[in-house]
Amino acid sequence: MDAADLDRRARTLSGCIPPLLVSRLLELGHSEEVEIQARHEEWFCAREWARLLGDEGRQAQALEVLAPYVATGWWLAAKTQAELLESWGRAEEAIELARPFASTGGLPLEFFAHLLARHGRKDEAVTRLSAGIEDWLLATALVEIAKGAGRDEDIATLLAARIPAQHQCDSPWCCRGLDPDTAIGLLATIRERQGRVDEAIALLRTRHITSVNNRDQLADLLARHGRIEELRAYAVTERRGHAAQRLADALEERRDVEGAIAVYRQSGDSQDFRCHDTVRLAELLARHGRGGEAVDVMRVLAEAHNGDDWILHTWSNLCLDQGRPEDGLAHLDALAAARGREEDWDLYWIRLPLIAARDGVDEAIARARSHPESATSYAAPHIAELLAGAGRTEEAVAVLEQHAPANSHDLAGHLIDLGRVKDAVVLLQQRDSEPVPPVWTGSLFNDPPF
Repeated sequence: MDAADLDRRARTLSGCIPPLLVSRLLELGHSEEVEIQARHEEWFCAREWARLLGDEGRQAQALEVLAPYVATGWWLAAKTQAELLESWGRAEEAIELARPFASTGGLPLEFFAHLLARHGRKDEAVTRLSAGIEDWLLATALVEIAKGAGRDEDIATLLAARIPAQHQCDSPWCCRGLDPDTAIGLLATIRERQGRVDEAIALLRTRHITSVNNRDQLADLLARHGRIEELRAYAVTERRGHAAQRLADALEERRDVEGAIAVYRQSGDSQDFRCHDTVRLAELLARHGRGGEAVDVMRVLAEAHNGDDWILHTWSNLCLDQGRPEDGLAHLDALAAARGREEDWDLYWIRLPLIAARDGVDEAIARARSHPESATSYAAPHIAELLAGAGRTEEAVAVLEQHAPANSHDLAGHLIDLGRVKDAVVLLQQRDSEPVPPVWTGSLFNDPPF
């Protein structure tokens, strides 16, 4: 057993039985196969089998299953064993297992620090993380763990030292390690929990990059403290639309649905801003029993962005949810007519669930098979999904088998449903001939996994 090979298969979900299909095997009563594969280098089987054994009180046997994987020095295996040990009340063993890996920094150190903190050793966790504060991941963990440890001012000083007076990042990847905008956000978190909310707000207003991962920290802070008018004013100037979304959420939470609707009806500066606000408006209307209005709103958007696939997907799903497949098909048919009825599969397949809802699955399958690209590997999963949904799983398998191993996960799932477990396992375990890359250590700062 090799750590690099295990790591590659786990990250790419190739040459192995993936988690969803391990769950499918267990749900359908194939636990014996999971146990067998757990002892033959199938990591996701080993992980689930060990958890099941632990739940049954068979801890020694669970550790025996994981032992060969942990012996390779692979961090993910050690982390899993440490989590199990902790869940069994054996925290000290978990700490000692994770300790050697923490020296690599990154995710192993973050995990180790949280483990220490959960078991009365916050000071050690804070000390270790403080030494790695240049890594944004560890700096974030440090601020989380330090809550209630009486070390907020010490950490605030470390963060303030990493906020230059003049420098401004123009992207989240401008600076290596802990960039100034992230440091400002973490310092604001400390100030907020110290009750210094105005100071936290002032800090966040100095950030050049306001939103990360579709969240705006300043907007969230204003909403938490009920400063709705300040949030409303901020939403006017925040260009990505995340502050407006948070304002609408806050108003909806206060049962001011009309106020939330009004926020989304205001157009932003950018085309992308307006598109996302319109989708959120439609979702809001649908949540509050106003499905007809939601469909009308999305129809206007779909017509304004003719052929934009993500908008068409959203529009079609809304029509399905509202029991109005004919509206979705009418728009797609008009779009196809405008293009001379020549429609690539990536747009054509959007209509298939709508056809199935309006005219039945058989008609949807027939229409799918009439398309010029129906015999391709990328069309096969959509056709197979229709067949399987109609209880015609063997036909779904026949469609996918023509393109194996391109659709190996879909095909294996249907084979498992048919009880052809061995065939599914053989298919999933096919390996490609690419060289195995070095094992990822889990350090986000020095050792990117991609």
